[in-house]
Amino acid sequence: MANPNLMILYVANAPASRAFYAGLLKREPLEETVNFAMFALDSGLLLGIWAHDKVQPAVTSIGSGSELVFSVDTDSEVEATHKDWAARGLPIVQAPVHMDFGYTFVALDPDGHRLRMFAATPEQGTAQ
Repeated sequence: MANPNLMILYVANAPASRAFYAGLLKREPLEETVNFAMFALDSGLLLGIWAHDKVQPAVTSIGSGSELVFSVDTDSEVEATHKDWAARGLPIVQAPVHMDFGYTFVALDPDGHRLRMFAATPEQGTAQ
């Protein structure tokens, strides 16, 4: 069976989004054209950004219909990333908060794609 290994975000301005993600991910694209860039992430996932007006068949929606989720080990890493992304000017649509799955916040990229950072809640003992 095929293994999904590439996520593509449709963007309004591919060169601007390429620069945004290169800075955010602290890496250069694995490959790129004027309308597309692909980043190799440490997890093995490939992240592509593609100019939405060049996609075939035509895209009917872009923006926050899904989330690109980043996981870290500790709440303090969530806090540090929140401060970094806010300083970069990313809109923060959910301030850091404890939820049932962990400590998290959500920011938006230039096209309105949701970027969630979280640290998982440590396992609790099971009730007897």
